[in-house]
Amino acid sequence: MKKIATELKDCYILEPSVFGDERGYFSPFFIQKEMDKEGIKFYGVVQCNRSKSAKGVVRGLHFQKNPKCQTKLVEVIQGSAIDVVVDIREGSPTYGKHTAVLLKPYDANDKESGRQLYVPRGFAHGFISLEDNTIFQYLIDNDYAPDYEGGIYWNDPELGIDWEGMFKKYGIDKPITSEKDTKHLVLGNSPKYFQYGDK
Repeated sequence: MKKIATELKDCYILEPSVFGDERGYFSPFFIQKEMDKEGIKFYGVVQCNRSKSAKGVVRGLHFQKNPKCQTKLVEVIQGSAIDVVVDIREGSPTYGKHTAVLLKPYDANDKESGRQLYVPRGFAHGFISLEDNTIFQYLIDNDYAPDYEGGIYWNDPELGIDWEGMFKKYGIDKPITSEKDTKHLVLGNSPKYFQYGDK
């Protein structure tokens, strides 16, 4: 496994090992010992989720509040998406900053394919689907808890996420969002649920 830094402190792109030949490939896409060796905090997989999205679907920006906060390891296993993560840990050197990472299934001819994104606790997470039938997979280290759901408005201008640039680049005329995701507060008006250094 290879660990690649992003613009956000403690948030990483991961490239799992892949062993392939003319028949196809084998990839151990999660090994707890490797995460521990790299100093990546993941407290054990308790849930695995998948979502399927049409082209132009925007989901996020989501998180779960303490004590049900979650670490996520995310990847795309069909189609493609741009994953967007925002550091919402008060006191973090990258508080309010974001990263946007293109995720797509492994292709032996594409060095940037097959990547995962490690999303620590204290970060808001979302993505935009770039193709119909995009399947997004999450490994999560805490149970889904609806009573602890939280979110930041996905198009908060203060975050500086270039959604319009992404829409234009990938031929998306109008994003498809849920009503629920349009009602989240912008970060500046949101309670500070996380502190930098929290476990």
